[in-house]
Amino acid sequence: MKLHLTDGFNFLSKLTPQRAFNAAQVVSSYLVSKVTGKAVHWGLPLSISLEPTTSCNLRCPECPSGLRSFTRPTGMLPDELFKSTIDQLHKRLLYLIFYFQGEPYLHKNFLELVKYASGKGIYTATSTNAHYLDDKTARKTVESGLDRLIVSIDGTTQETYAAYRVGGKLDKVLEGTRNIINWKKKLKSKTPHVMFQFLVVRPNEHQLQDVQQLAQELGVDEVVFKTAQIYDYEQGSPLIPTIDYYSRYKNNGDGSYTIKNKLLNHCWKMWHSCVITWDGLVVPCCFDKDAEYRQGDLKEHSFKDVWRGPKYNKFRQTLLGSRANIEMCRNCTEGTKVWA
Repeated sequence: MKLHLTDGFNFLSKLTPQRAFNAAQVVSSYLVSKVTGKAVHWGLPLSISLEPTTSCNLRCPECPSGLRSFTRPTGMLPDELFKSTIDQLHKRLLYLIFYFQGEPYLHKNFLELVKYASGKGIYTATSTNAHYLDDKTARKTVESGLDRLIVSIDGTTQETYAAYRVGGKLDKVLEGTRNIINWKKKLKSKTPHVMFQFLVVRPNEHQLQDVQQLAQELGVDEVVFKTAQIYDYEQGSPLIPTIDYYSRYKNNGDGSYTIKNKLLNHCWKMWHSCVITWDGLVVPCCFDKDAEYRQGDLKEHSFKDVWRGPKYNKFRQTLLGSRANIEMCRNCTEGTKVWA
């Protein structure tokens, strides 16, 4: 609990008067839009996800990066594009997630970009498969000012881990985690807050207690159980857990499955956050893996022009009218994490 509070206080320390005012603008515009049914927006995002790269070293079966199934190009986030975006947003932006698709540490300047954002007082987080956290990189990670490091660990034995993290080595994940924790101690740093993220699927659901014990042994700060998004779920999947609590899908008893989440005609994410791909495309949220619902291009327009533009406003209005008419939203399962 103390570690959770430390991370919470660190997050709140990033809140400036300008960011607080922006948060009030975002919340009020969302509530007005929800009540009136007319899309309005008076602020800028509280958080963004920025994609360092679409490249990945693993081949996870429900991930477009792992499957190499993108129609959009694979590439690396240009430093200039990143800095320009941060310069436009940093006074109001509170939370920056350095992740969308791909493995962030494959970007050669990744930690320099983290350092740039951290220097602007933004809370920074990333998600990694931890295969590239050698001793030198672990030290640079701690020194970068990264606030949160999410380590994907979907099994406590190599066999179980590799059932989903295809091509991965559990020993590398544990070694990288140890390196980070060791350097936190050596540098007397409270950051990054290290989290184990365990994607619950049928092959690993028997190891929920094991991963909590492993995290405690290593000195990991927190464990999060994440429910899995399955693309072809209607007739079931060998990845859907048998433990109903950790499944996004309801077993109808006749071999068919439906999404548990009710598709309501509003979405907080459309007002408080967005995703920016490595090549500058602004998309509504992390469910748009292939950037089909691109709202603008930061290589051509400023962020504010995209965020407040007619195309984005029309998208929000469509969502308020009928979310079921947006293909991306039909497999949406808001509330995807279960905290340990």
